[in-house]
Amino acid sequence: MATYVIGDVQGGFTPLTQLLTAIDFQARRDVLWFVGDLVNRGHESLEVLRFVRDLGDGARTVLGNHDLHLLAVAAHAERQKPGDTLQPILQAPDRDQLIDWLRTRPLLHHDATMNCYMLHAGIPPQWTMRQAAVLAAEVEAQLRAADYQDYFHHMYGNQPDVWQEGLTGWERLRFITNCFTRLRYCDANGKLALKEKGAPGTQATPYQPWFRVSGRQSSNDRIFFGHWSTLGVVQEHNVISLDCGCVWGGSLAAYCIDTGAVHRIACAGTLVPGAL
Repeated sequence: MATYVIGDVQGGFTPLTQLLTAIDFQARRDVLWFVGDLVNRGHESLEVLRFVRDLGDGARTVLGNHDLHLLAVAAHAERQKPGDTLQPILQAPDRDQLIDWLRTRPLLHHDATMNCYMLHAGIPPQWTMRQAAVLAAEVEAQLRAADYQDYFHHMYGNQPDVWQEGLTGWERLRFITNCFTRLRYCDANGKLALKEKGAPGTQATPYQPWFRVSGRQSSNDRIFFGHWSTLGVVQEHNVISLDCGCVWGGSLAAYCIDTGAVHRIACAGTLVPGAL
């Protein structure tokens, strides 16, 4: 048995199947973790959703910003954007089942046996992982509630950009969501710089990659994440990033937790460019 962490698939079912063939994935034996953004930009989002859902307990996935965007569009809280490739899901006969399955995925996955965490984007430096798990559960509860559509009418926006314990209501949930699904850079006080999307070294002062902030409370915890195509595979400061820009014609990566090996497959010709 092996456990593999897979980078952002974003509707690339063909490269995903090629990658799984390359690692000799066996559904009865192995487990797949997905760092989020299963859908959008690629033309095979419907196939990806069905495949991961049908793996059942053989897969773990967390929500990414593109997954949340699909849920918001399905809830009529947001319009599709240029470059979106979500229509096949929205028109599928099993649309409702897929949407309900996706909205019950977590923002944070923790495996105590393997002593590691998985999320889509980042954690502000002030949060411990225990605190992060509690905060993620607040958003997850809203997504699983009967009135979950209300959440998507308040999800979008870059404010507030600094964590305060006294945050309440939609502002609190928005900040939590932005950290787990959009964060790349912040300053030493945890102020989010959500408009910064380039590779490290391109950002404005005083922002840093969230995982390089000195004194980060989660620095002793092993964390897998994606979301950052200009970062690629990075292993440092107890984090492992796995978004290799498959959506941009880069590669799709799989990290074997058991061996530490990184496997990649090229993603040429199956995905279309669009906004990050």
